[in-house]
Amino acid sequence: MSPVTDAPNATTSLSEITGDEVFAGHLGGKLSVELSAPLETQRDLSIAYTPGVARVSRAIAEDAALAKRYTWTDRLVAVVSDGSAVLGLGDIGARASLPVMEGKAALFKKFAGLDSIPIVLDTKDVDEIVETLIRLRHSFGAVNLEDISAPRCFEIEQRVIEALDCPVMHDDQHGTAIVVLAALNGAAAVQGRGIEGMKVVVSGAGAAGIACANILLAAGLRDVTVLDSKGIVSADRDDLNDVKAELAGRTNPRGRTGGAPEALAGADVFLGLSAGRIGEQLIASMAPESIVFAMSNPDPEIHPDTARQHAAIVATGRSDFPNQINNVLAFPGVFKGALDAGARRISEGMKIAAAEAILGVVADELGPDKIVPSPLDPRVAPAVAEAVAAAAVAEGIV
Repeated sequence: MSPVTDAPNATTSLSEITGDEVFAGHLGGKLSVELSAPLETQRDLSIAYTPGVARVSRAIAEDAALAKRYTWTDRLVAVVSDGSAVLGLGDIGARASLPVMEGKAALFKKFAGLDSIPIVLDTKDVDEIVETLIRLRHSFGAVNLEDISAPRCFEIEQRVIEALDCPVMHDDQHGTAIVVLAALNGAAAVQGRGIEGMKVVVSGAGAAGIACANILLAAGLRDVTVLDSKGIVSADRDDLNDVKAELAGRTNPRGRTGGAPEALAGADVFLGLSAGRIGEQLIASMAPESIVFAMSNPDPEIHPDTARQHAAIVATGRSDFPNQINNVLAFPGVFKGALDAGARRISEGMKIAAAEAILGVVADELGPDKIVPSPLDPRVAPAVAEAVAAAAVAEGIV
């Protein structure tokens, strides 16, 4: 049988989308390059290529800053992956990750008007990945790291940030965290309370879980508890890697030990960022008017209909339920704002500004089933870009 007939049963649970539709939408890839200047006459050719192009190259050789004006690098995002943690598919390798990177590039163009190019690297060696991006630096203006497994993703992101003089962000970490913060603030606004005093349980100590814990702490939350596959990430455990050990020193202020039952008893918020399931009885044990973000895709940690029997507000990462927490609300505007401002990096302040801007788009429309805008809302990326650029200027990182 052909891949068009076979593959969808293994790769999608959205029965309403046929295999023919999915594969037809990816035929030949999802990207193309378009000309920004005419190329119809001999004169056009002489300007775009030889001999005219030599004048531009000589000018850039004499003044490197001119590359921003006379090439596309200042507005080009490199979407980079090693294919080691792709969606819910896991380590599928560089070649198989390319459709996802093309999709990310398409979203950059649609929502922020930014050109981007997928780069998939056939190596999982941290040094090789960092060195490759250093050598490619003059080909792009920003780096969106994508679908790189933890804990390698933390070191790769930090080293690339330190090595390059341009915006760098691992979207699986920070795009998720930005939208989660926006959604939590939206849910809190619906309930007429602040987030600072909430007891939050983050299920999952991978890239997204740790980034979400970090941004929530930066936003003023005082009681954040993180769960990994072995239970509560606590200072008394001797099996934590360096990243988790550092996190344990800043979370779990009540010193709880054990697993999900101990963590969720009386909690205000459950934030699911793992592939694990969570039992209905555990959601029932949470505090009154609890908030559940079951974000695992395609299957949430608990079915939203079940969670709603016990929680006041429920969100998922899926488009077929209310309150979709989707990274596309964040990353296009974040990168556009950073590039508009000429920012050298993306700071925590810029991320928090992005979260505030996302929520601001629907501030007058909030309700239990609308705590964030739709991912297709055309107001979002411009609002985020403006807020991020302003934060970059205010922080002096331009």
